Amino acid sequence: MSTTSLPAPDHSPRLRAALLAADFTADGLLELLGAPAYAALARSETVPALRATRGDTPLETLVRLFLLQRPVPRERAEAALPLEAALKDGWVVQDGARIAAAVDVRPYGGPEGQDWFIVSDLGCSVGGASGASGHGEGVVLGVGGASTTLAGLTVRTPVGSALDVGTGSGIQALHAAQHATRVTATDLNPRALGFTRLTLALSGAPAAELREGSLFEPVGDETYDLIVSNPPFVISPGARLTYRDGGMGGDDLCRTLVQQTGDRLNEGGYAHFLANWQHVEGEEWQERLRSWVPRGCDAWIVQREVQDVTQYAELWLRDSGDHHSDPQAYAARYDAWLDEFEARGTKAVGFGWISLRKSGAAQPSIVVEEWPHSVEQPLGESVRAHFERQDYLRARDDAALLADHFVLAAEVVQEQVGLPGAEDPEHVVLRQNRGMRRATKVDTVGAGFAGVCDGSLSAGRILDAIAQLMGEDPVLLRDRTPQSIRLLVEEGFIEPAPVPAPGSAPGSAPDPSPR
Repeated sequence: MSTTSLPAPDHSPRLRAALLAADFTADGLLELLGAPAYAALARSETVPALRATRGDTPLETLVRLFLLQRPVPRERAEAALPLEAALKDGWVVQDGARIAAAVDVRPYGGPEGQDWFIVSDLGCSVGGASGASGHGEGVVLGVGGASTTLAGLTVRTPVGSALDVGTGSGIQALHAAQHATRVTATDLNPRALGFTRLTLALSGAPAAELREGSLFEPVGDETYDLIVSNPPFVISPGARLTYRDGGMGGDDLCRTLVQQTGDRLNEGGYAHFLANWQHVEGEEWQERLRSWVPRGCDAWIVQREVQDVTQYAELWLRDSGDHHSDPQAYAARYDAWLDEFEARGTKAVGFGWISLRKSGAAQPSIVVEEWPHSVEQPLGESVRAHFERQDYLRARDDAALLADHFVLAAEVVQEQVGLPGAEDPEHVVLRQNRGMRRATKVDTVGAGFAGVCDGSLSAGRILDAIAQLMGEDPVLLRDRTPQSIRLLVEEGFIEPAPVPAPGSAPGSAPDPSPR
């Protein structure tokens, strides 16, 4: 593995101590720059941050040096850094009387308030990948929206082993190191493994086992409790840029990654991916994705966005800076993308999340849905709860379901929709204010049922009471309602509750069922 152009991690504890002493942290940046300038950085706009760092404090020096990539006078660098150690290890370089950064170092706040640092190639952290092609095909990007999305999706239960496939600058490995005894990180690009080592060292995290190679090649038949990957999922003609182009035709890289994961997951283990997939003429995209799910795994696949082929090509041509190139060269590359899509019958490209859980179930749960609406990150707990609900529903027939007790999930509200002044609403909506933030229409029975779910009565007894109030046949109501209850459970509006012990307070609630 050749990483000769990268810094050495030898003095990273001293460098980390200096960064923290200067408050070069996510919170420190926000306080120094202010919200508008801080947000502008994510859009690759540096002028507001430059204006906010015209002083000579160590924090301002570090922002200019590592985030804005502006050389600083040597005396200012000496006041902010253990300069000789930073020069020796290669974090910075000297040009006359000025010091310049050799790598991009970006403060990143961990989920429990940790102060971490993501190390990447210069110019490839702020604002993501815009124009990254100028750094060569082996460029390693820093933190982007995709990275943080995947980190937020991942189930964060303690595990013995975790694998980060296509680690990049190491953000997923960094998260995994907080709850996995052993972390392995792989990448086809040896520079990426070098940057992962730096990210972990500068963040004060345990070192990971780093292995070079494509997909699961470097780990052979080894298995893991957690697998995560933000792969080079872009569907493109060829493999010009390692950080984004998978080098396989169409969406074959994502399909291969997902299908091969089943053999690498331990029983009960989770896997999480970001992916792109083709929408092909004459084929339902949902069925295409169902065919990817490996045997023995439950799956939850969420399509977050769809772009037609022209939008998609333009997005990634801009991402690589091709729109700044010679117009004829740009047109030729655009043509090549459209030729590729036409040859494959691709009419659009979907983007989303794929989560797997190794259940070994004879009848696996495979949920494929489209959800372009806003969600509340982190979603890891919502993902874990989704699969637990699938286990629960799979194990219960209608009779068992009606014998169980339920409670309304936290922060679910009811909305009544209708004309002003109308005696009755046109319809009732249950809405979640957390997690996926789903909303579902319910009828009078569904609204009444959800409203009294406090764990004190079984579902069947609640339905009997509703039947009495509405003058309906309780047997018919019991027959037609379980499917609605299953949907409310599956989507997280109500949750199974333990059956109360005899004589406990909840069990003392009056029985509203007919005598």
